[in-house]
Parts: sequence; structure tokens; C-alpha cells
Amino acid sequence: MESKKIKNGVQIFIIEDDKFYNKFLFHHLSLNPDNIIESYSTGAEGLKNLYKNPEIIILDYSLPDINGSNLLRKIKESNPDIFVIVVSGQEDISTAIQLLKEGASDYIVKNDETKDRLWLSIGNLRDKILMREEIVELKKELKTQYGFSETMVGISDAMKKIYPLIEKACNSNISVSIYGETGTGKEVAAKTIHYNSSRRKGKFIAVNVASIPSELIESELFGHEKGAFTGAVSRRIGLFEEANNGTLFLDEIAEMELTMQAKLLRVLQEKELTRIGGNEVIKFDARILIATHRDLAEEVKNNRFREDLYYRLLGLSIFLPPLRERGSDILLLAKHFIKDFCKSNKLDLIKMSPGAQNKLIEYHFPGNIRELKSIIDLGCVMSENKTIEAENIKYSKSAAVNDIFLKDMTLDQYNQKVIASYLEKYNNNVLLVAKKLDIGKSTIYRMLKGNRN
Repeated sequence: MESKKIKNGVQIFIIEDDKFYNKFLFHHLSLNPDNIIESYSTGAEGLKNLYKNPEIIILDYSLPDINGSNLLRKIKESNPDIFVIVVSGQEDISTAIQLLKEGASDYIVKNDETKDRLWLSIGNLRDKILMREEIVELKKELKTQYGFSETMVGISDAMKKIYPLIEKACNSNISVSIYGETGTGKEVAAKTIHYNSSRRKGKFIAVNVASIPSELIESELFGHEKGAFTGAVSRRIGLFEEANNGTLFLDEIAEMELTMQAKLLRVLQEKELTRIGGNEVIKFDARILIATHRDLAEEVKNNRFREDLYYRLLGLSIFLPPLRERGSDILLLAKHFIKDFCKSNKLDLIKMSPGAQNKLIEYHFPGNIRELKSIIDLGCVMSENKTIEAENIKYSKSAAVNDIFLKDMTLDQYNQKVIASYLEKYNNNVLLVAKKLDIGKSTIYRMLKGNRN
């Protein structure tokens, strides 16, 4: 299996006053072309060049100008992330232990095995450096992925009202309830809040309440002990425990049954739980975010949602607008999804023709952002010559037909839309369409002519 390479190689300093041994180490380490090596004969020279940020320093313990222990301390004070391997001609166990306590990564005695020991030690450190780089990249990715500018895409008035609320949610620990139609981006909003809050180092745990059978939801949320019920062959940690010090996002909370709502209320009030079949009381500290496409106040009025739980969860309310109310945001989001698709598939950037853009703007998007992403992904696949044309924008026929009744149009415009839909359905067979709609052919031609004008 090919090992991963560290970005820009590994920067290694050799600080060794013995010229022969210095050259020996330099040659040995240069056998790996990924190593970028600089050598110095004094501790002062090494300290002077620490601004170059080496990842590893191979340090002779007995230097003429500074004690190895003191030099190690100065290096760590300058940059605690530098790995230091001490190489010494003295096989002194007590000195080795002391240096390791002070932050040395390894202590190697100069003998016939030095080359192999050094090679192995640097190999281990390379793994740590690679892991460190991957963590840095992951943090950058999370910051980019869940930064406002990347996730909450939009400049419409409807979205501008949302941003201050999202920011307030990020800067506090208040419970947040997110409302909106299916596909408006409720989970994305919840992740944005978590990853921009003080709890971003903790886990973000999301669960769709509607997707869990009622007989399993208590175990899913609170966990169970081995033997608590048939099939409980081992202990299970619940999502509340898993989200400790982080955020628990309960999506479609309105679908939870009343009996489970009562148990959830108690857990939220006490900030403690007991696993099913257990006696241990477990404290937890998880921020709760909820979402629903229903009006929870109406659910309370209709006795489908507990009033006390409603007020416990309400907190800061954020209403995400449907895509049809966001105007030009449709095209902004479309371009955002095109960019993501091309990046994921290593493609040159695909463009949208004016016709494709007009077709998107005219559509109602009953599936909201989720539907737009699906349409754009398909459009990218179907596109030719790096351009999405109008014919590459595909809607489900049922959605397209229902869509025309949700727009403000004149009666003539409605008639034109209906005729155009029937012509598409029956492969432009004017006689058949006239028969289906019980109108004359001339009416169809007149309507189509009026549409072109």
C-alpha cells in the first residue's frame, strides 16, 4: 500500500558539532527525497533559523555552546509542535528519561544501530505530522463547509432576515427551533449554528424523529443496558450521551408520540437520564436544536404536541423561507451546486445558458433546495459542451403540472401552459390534444401564437 505524502515534504534540522557525524546524518536522511534537510554545527545557529519552522530537529546532546537540555527547552518554548530527537554518545538512562519528560520525542545512542533507529523514529514522526496536517485540513474544510458564506447562500430579503438570527444562535447557548418546508435546509442551518458556536469542538448529532419506529426511539435517544429487552445483546449509548458537550439536532420533532414527549420533557428539565434497564443516573450537557415542517403552536392547539415541551424547546425561532420566495437566490444556489458538482467530479466549471436560467426562475420548486440540487446535478450530467441548456433542466411532470396553479397568471397564460403541457405529453399531436381538451385545432394554434408573441 502506497503511503501518503506530507505536503511540501518534511523539514529536518540537524544540529551536530562533529563534522563527520553531521555529514553522515545528512547523507543518510537525504536517501528519502521527501526530507528537506538543513544542518548546523552549533545550537545558536539552530535557534537562529527556527523561523523556518522545521518539523523535526535531530539534536546532539553535547554541543560546545549550549547544553542539550537547555537547547531542547528553548526549542520547545519557541515552537512546542517541533519534534526533537536527541542523539547522544552517552548511554545514560536517567538523562534519557529526563529529556523525554522535557518534551523530546526520542533518545538515540550513537552506535552501529543509530541509522536504523533514526530511520524508524522519523518514520513514526512522519505519521504524526501527516495526521496533524489532516486535522488542520479537516478544520479548514469544516470552517469552509459551514461558514455563513458557503452554507447559507442567498442575498434575497427573505434570507437577509435570517442571518442575524443565525448569528445570535451561534453566539449563545439558547435552544433553537427551526421551521420550514421540507427541503429548505433546516439541517444545514443547524450545522451552521453548531460549527460556528462555542460547542464546535463537540459532536453534532442529528436524528430524524420521523424515521425511527416508536418502539425504538427511547432506546435511540437515551440508550439501554444489556438484557433490557429482547434483542438488547449489549449496552447501547444513546444520542443524548453521545452529544454530550456538543449539539443534538432533533429533526421532525412534531412526529414524536405524546408518551415519548413526556419522557423527553423530563430529561430536558433534569439534564439527566437513565438508560433503559439501568439504574445509573447520567448527567449530560448537550445543546438542543429542533426542526419541523409543521406549525408547533397549531400542533399544541390540536393536542398533538405537549404545551410544556413546546415552551421548553421553543427558544429562538428561525423560519426558513421556501425557495419560491427567494427570487434570484435560485440562480445563486444553482451556481453553488454546479461548482460543488464540478469540484467533486474533477470537472471544468459548467455554465448555464440564459434559457436554463429562465426555466429555473419560472419554476415553483415544491421540493425546495433539495429539489434544486437534484435538478442541477442531473443537468450537469446531461449537459454538453460544458453548458447546461434549458432541455437539460428536468422536472417531474406531476410537479410541473401542479406548479402552474401556484403562480399568479392571467387566464390566457394558464390556458397556454395547459396546452403546452398536453402537447409535450402527447408528442405534439395537435389533433389528439384538441380531442383531449375538447377544443378546436385553431384554438391551440392561436394560443401558441399568442405565447410566441
